[in-house]
Amino acid sequence: MSKPALRTHKTTELTTQHVEQVITINGWVQSRRDLGGLIFLNIRDISGQVQVVVHPETASEAFQIADQVRSEYVLSVTGQVALRTPETINQNMATGEIEIKASAIQVFSTAKTPPFQILDNIDVDETIRLKHRYVDLRRPKMQENLVLRHKAMQSVRRFLDRHEFLEIETPIMTKSTPEGARDYLVPSRVHAGEFYALPQSPQLFKQLCMVGGLDRYFQFARCFRDEDLRADRQPEFTQIDLEFSFIELEEFYQMMEEMFVTLLREVKGVEVAAPFERIPYAESMDRFGSDKPDLRFGMELINVGEVLADTEFKVFASTLASGGQVKAINVKGQAHWSRKEVDNWGKVAESLGAKGLAWLAWKPDGIKGSIAKALKEEEIVAIAKITGVEEGDLLFFVADKPSVVAATLGGIRARLGRELRLIDESKYHFAWITEFPMYEYDEDSAQFMPMHHAFTRPMDEDISLMETDPGKVRAVCYDLVLNGYELGSGSLRIYERELQEKIFASLGLSPEESKEKFGFLLEAFEYGVPPHGGIGLGFDRIVMILAGETNLREITAFPKTSNAVCLMTSAPSPVDGQQLDDLHIAVKMKEKGSQ
Repeated sequence: MSKPALRTHKTTELTTQHVEQVITINGWVQSRRDLGGLIFLNIRDISGQVQVVVHPETASEAFQIADQVRSEYVLSVTGQVALRTPETINQNMATGEIEIKASAIQVFSTAKTPPFQILDNIDVDETIRLKHRYVDLRRPKMQENLVLRHKAMQSVRRFLDRHEFLEIETPIMTKSTPEGARDYLVPSRVHAGEFYALPQSPQLFKQLCMVGGLDRYFQFARCFRDEDLRADRQPEFTQIDLEFSFIELEEFYQMMEEMFVTLLREVKGVEVAAPFERIPYAESMDRFGSDKPDLRFGMELINVGEVLADTEFKVFASTLASGGQVKAINVKGQAHWSRKEVDNWGKVAESLGAKGLAWLAWKPDGIKGSIAKALKEEEIVAIAKITGVEEGDLLFFVADKPSVVAATLGGIRARLGRELRLIDESKYHFAWITEFPMYEYDEDSAQFMPMHHAFTRPMDEDISLMETDPGKVRAVCYDLVLNGYELGSGSLRIYERELQEKIFASLGLSPEESKEKFGFLLEAFEYGVPPHGGIGLGFDRIVMILAGETNLREITAFPKTSNAVCLMTSAPSPVDGQQLDDLHIAVKMKEKGSQ
């Protein structure tokens, strides 16, 4: 077997400066054209493509090989770089001014016809793409996305290194602790009947790094959560995990803002302004119906309850009397929508939890709508004033308890922003959402649960409310949001054992349960703990936004489906009975139809 002819250049490294030089490229056959006397090959590598021309008179052996190759064969091509004639220049290729006149071709490996063409913007069922992911990864867009991911990771690493953060790895197999989602469990062979858990986040370990005096920690942490999936969630994901000691919250905000300004500049060539907007949680829910608002467009929620205090319209009156809200959004210029179009938005409202969607349209021939006859003229005038309505506008109303109003109108607002093309996709609008509630009430368990996690520090002025009115306790907690996505959550942490035990008790944990679940942390708190805090940023989601994608699978090399299945490897899958015996595990299968 002859020695492989390995490349001297990548395809797009070749320019007109290389004309008359003899070079070698390696790559895949993107396309092959036989024009009778000549064979043209487009050779593709990770950098791009270049055209190869094979002449039978000057390279007869290479011509015979080229006559046999097909798409996706992997080749080495040696030849002389030549200028194309003016009429054959391809302006759509980076190497369109040159071609390679082949003198030798070597076939590294042959290939079956791929299950789909290696092109962007082709209509291929995603299950086929994921089944043959190694083929899908050859598409230019997939490779661009993974290159962007790499560049983003290196940009963040360089920034954090400059700011004296230490990259420290934390365990992948750890203790199962209650953190919100289900744990993935790993059975122990040595300790029968006992299990490790894969980390949902390195929360406790990074706090212990601070107890250990390491001052500033980070890692690109692999995290695992056994929860229902969606387009921007995978069962395993990467988090930019940070923790710091002895730093003011304002200094931390500024540092993170500088990191993202640097990231956007280095990876996308885009300048974003800092400081980022800061919006308290209650204000964000009030104005946008969301704690991760897309701030690239307006259409804010407007509370019209104050001008309807004496309304006789029963739906609105009963809602307000029971402590609910009546809010509206102004859909500018859409009064012309048909009844069918408006009714479709009513179905959207119902899918988001509302009982219905009321509406008023300011048409040229008067005010029309589902509640036009139910409201008094002066009430409609007052509504028009508070919402800034003009002729041609359409108002949507929801009347319900605050959480339903926020979820419904917030969800409709987000969809309208996309469908009406109100969003400038070239913009990156960051914001900090601050002052989150410490607790949220869980109706299933009939008790208050931590909105983020049990290690979040309550605001000093609200600690006294923990026993009397926990729903009003605010946390020193912050989310960073971008373009309608939550990039990450963080907080200042509790560093006093007494306060930490008080938080555990407020969550219904007895001293014995606290010790069982978090004893190692409480014990560490007896040995001197610095004031500290941090954040966990969803790196996959950040890359997804930078790549202009809407699905994490487009920026992940080997993702799972929405059912948490790897179609390429067929994981998860049954294992050998001996493996189960070694792990002291017996599998109990559910009967078909059982829940």
